[in-house]
Amino acid sequence: MNNSEFYAGLKGGIVVALSSAPFGILFGAIAVDNGISVLEAALMSATIFAGASQLVGIELFGHHVAAWLIVLSVFAVNFRHVLYSAAIARFIGHFTPVQKFFTLFLLTDPQFAESVKRGESGRGVSFPWYIGFGVAVYFPWLFFSVVGAFFGKMMGDPRAIAIDVLLPVYFLGLVVGFRRKPGFHPVVAASALGSVFGYHFVGSPWHVSIGAAVGVVVAALLPLPKERVPVTAASEVET
Repeated sequence: MNNSEFYAGLKGGIVVALSSAPFGILFGAIAVDNGISVLEAALMSATIFAGASQLVGIELFGHHVAAWLIVLSVFAVNFRHVLYSAAIARFIGHFTPVQKFFTLFLLTDPQFAESVKRGESGRGVSFPWYIGFGVAVYFPWLFFSVVGAFFGKMMGDPRAIAIDVLLPVYFLGLVVGFRRKPGFHPVVAASALGSVFGYHFVGSPWHVSIGAAVGVVVAALLPLPKERVPVTAASEVET
């Protein structure tokens, strides 16, 4: 394993881990508040490892919703990961099957964003970098989930201190990071409108998948961006 790549991944992942710490604490607190034990909350974070869908699942558990509906709702929230995995496939084609298993398990929103940026910049996505970034996010998430489960009752209502607003702000930051890509504005606008209509006419959490689907359709209909010809190549053609 390339140690420099691994440490570079750790460095980038630690920043994400610190910023996502409030989400982990929030999840643990809400889990206990809905009758989930500390051990069960830790197990959920360790196996699902997806903050938004974990919060949705916990809320449904608290309302005694049927198990199949909870699983289907979690799938709806995590449907975007199907798109994520397709988008990074070109960057991880050289990974072994075992490496791809851990790659897809650790695939999160920031992991996807950083992998695409790294791949498109020409630096490539190596497994040491990817696994370093992933474990730097995974283990702190597990730790802060347990902390939230233990001490969540001391927090009271998370909305009173505006912790609940951190998640949408965080996702907005990830989206804005792709603002220079072709078709960004029409795709984001269509996805936002689709999500809003889905929320009002279908309900949560399906509006997440509906918004993603509308954005994918608009992106597919947009014309492909013209490839830029390097200056050196263009000058050789003219000569």
